[in-house]
Amino acid sequence: MKLETYLRFAKIPYMNVHGSQKSKKGKYPWIEYNGQELSDTEFIIEFLNETFKIDLDEKFTAKERGAARAFQKMLEENTFWAVTLDRWLYDSKSSGFRLIGVPSWIIFFLRRNVKNTTYAHGIGRHSPEEVYHILDRDLQSLSDFIGTNKFLLGDEPCQEDCAVFGQLSQIYWHSFGNKCNTYLKKYDNLCNYCERMKERFWPDWEQCITKGMTQKATK
Repeated sequence: MKLETYLRFAKIPYMNVHGSQKSKKGKYPWIEYNGQELSDTEFIIEFLNETFKIDLDEKFTAKERGAARAFQKMLEENTFWAVTLDRWLYDSKSSGFRLIGVPSWIIFFLRRNVKNTTYAHGIGRHSPEEVYHILDRDLQSLSDFIGTNKFLLGDEPCQEDCAVFGQLSQIYWHSFGNKCNTYLKKYDNLCNYCERMKERFWPDWEQCITKGMTQKATK
């Protein structure tokens, strides 16, 4: 979601190729540009910015850019893990994924992997109540920062909005009524932010979610 929103924001033509093949680094997502493979959204976006001379943050001050990156990293490196625990471990039946047909054996291995990974990370050593407290503090901080802004830094989006939307959209639309969705809905401005980003960059949203994301090359 982060990368595709960035591509739409930067107006870079692209085509999705759906499959299970990982990059040489064993990561998703990854891109191929003129035969060159790149993985990890951080490096992909850096590469594309340099290649196409793009600066989506040029109108913002250094202080604003720094704050935007800090919130991006909070969501990607902290909030993400709380959402992952809520989705795969705290929902004991992984009911949302059963609804969309994920086989039980895949859910079993994913749950085991999440348990081991989050324990190594550290957040998995906390109780569910403590993890939800961390999640709520993150969301409250983001809500307080955005305030009445339309986007993260004001009336116009910045590059980091792509990452923020990428994380929040998973909670807002893809949590199947889990607790993390309940926490997000406490903050009206974050819910409105999700809708605003969808309207701005995903006018074909309904078509994408029913037909497997962007199928044709964008212009």
